[in-house]
Amino acid sequence: MSDFVQAERVAQAKQTLDRIRANMRLAVRGKDDVIDQLLVCLGAGGHLLVEDLPGLGKTTLAYSLARSTDCAFSRIQFTSDLLPGDVTGVAIYDESAREFVFKRGPVFANIVLADEINRAPPKTQSALLEVMDRARVTVDGEAHAVGSPFMVFATQNPIDYEGTFPLPESQMDRFLMRLRMGYPGAADELEILRTARAGYDSIAINPVASRADVAALQELVTLIYVEDSVLDYILRIVSATRTESEFKTGASVRGGLALRSASQARALLNGRDFVLPDDVAEMAQPVLGHRLALARQSGDALEERRSVLSLLRRILSAVSQPT
Repeated sequence: MSDFVQAERVAQAKQTLDRIRANMRLAVRGKDDVIDQLLVCLGAGGHLLVEDLPGLGKTTLAYSLARSTDCAFSRIQFTSDLLPGDVTGVAIYDESAREFVFKRGPVFANIVLADEINRAPPKTQSALLEVMDRARVTVDGEAHAVGSPFMVFATQNPIDYEGTFPLPESQMDRFLMRLRMGYPGAADELEILRTARAGYDSIAINPVASRADVAALQELVTLIYVEDSVLDYILRIVSATRTESEFKTGASVRGGLALRSASQARALLNGRDFVLPDDVAEMAQPVLGHRLALARQSGDALEERRSVLSLLRRILSAVSQPT
């Protein structure tokens, strides 16, 4: 691809991302940084875990993304009695055809909201492993592709709430990023009170991009240039998590690949066709934070996560950036 064609594609992608961002701001107020991180995750073709208290707009964030990109949206309410087949679908015997017919579950969509994912038992949570990794569901030995593009947008209440199950490490590793919503500022919350809606599905915004646009964004992200010294910077950060004695285990190889992809997507979001060390530094905490655990766990999940992020900041300050 010539430099001119590459630059033109990057400019078009930047315009698409700007339109989606502006459209989502109509529904999600005062959370521009969260929207930007979500768009990075979308561009990188990853899955997102948003962890925070109920009622802060997590569902609205997911739905406004689906509306803005004209993507099929599906919501799954995770509960303690939810079964794997309730998520992926089941094979049902058809009397007239005299054969088993696969009935698709709600996971067959472009953007799937897995609401309160940690309220389902581990067996049901594990039903998402294959579809998050391969964008397909296998039932009775037959593979069924889900929508394209495909994103799992999972929400999770703090783990120390009653009636929750911790997500297994294999599940956490499949989320590209973990974010927190946080409370809106006073001015934004006042505006929310003025314009309160009956529910997220009453959001009146029109699509400003198509599924084809999203697919083109994700393809372009893979072409964003990462110089060898920046790749070495990523490796040194990941390696530092593996030698940090306060971590039980370091970031996986998948974690390093995720950091590269997120950095490429952030570069595109900022209208560049190359990754800067600052892209890597900015994405390190949301990409690596949920993949790490303390060697000595205190039992206070929120305090442990603060400690993990503090250790990551220490690593980032110690690992020198390439010049």
